[in-house]
Amino acid sequence: MNQSLKKRRIALAITGASGAAYGRRVLEELLKRDAIETHLLISPSAKKVLLIEEGFDVNLDRFDAASLGLAASPNLVYHHYDNVAGAVASGSYQIEAMAIVPCSMGSVAAIAHGISDNLIERAADVMLKERRRLILVPRETPYSTIHLKNMLTLSELGAIILPGSPGFYHQPASVSDMVDFVVARVLDHLHIEHDLSKRWGGK
Repeated sequence: MNQSLKKRRIALAITGASGAAYGRRVLEELLKRDAIETHLLISPSAKKVLLIEEGFDVNLDRFDAASLGLAASPNLVYHHYDNVAGAVASGSYQIEAMAIVPCSMGSVAAIAHGISDNLIERAADVMLKERRRLILVPRETPYSTIHLKNMLTLSELGAIILPGSPGFYHQPASVSDMVDFVVARVLDHLHIEHDLSKRWGGK
């Protein structure tokens, strides 16, 4: 296949931090783009948070996009959290970029210290070793010194630390507007064009 005709491969992992709406909205935006093949991973803790915060009951063994309120898409590839032999576990599979949205402090710690007990951690480890784009969206407050040290380690390794902290200069009128502020920043760092939020133009 001509290289120009190949879809961009982007991995999205949702882990068990608060802020499940961020992950779902990133997924929704990725699935709107036919030029992107989205590889989705969801942790067991994320399954619990999705139910508590968003009311979505996701079956990790028999995943269905409808369980997240989304339409089925031929561009969506689901990988089970425990399948450490999944395609995204190999650098040769050439995932272009990976975003973990939201990213729990447990996931931050594991990735920072090279622990790969599941496919999310392994896929993130691959992004680091292959020097590819890895975006982490932590959603915690306050950060402990351990959290900060782990995030510093990852930043020094090339990961982008993009906290789930919405701005207010765009005068959000709803929670959805605040969610989209963060999602817009994630898409920016994935080099995906969007019109989710107003950009600051100065005065």
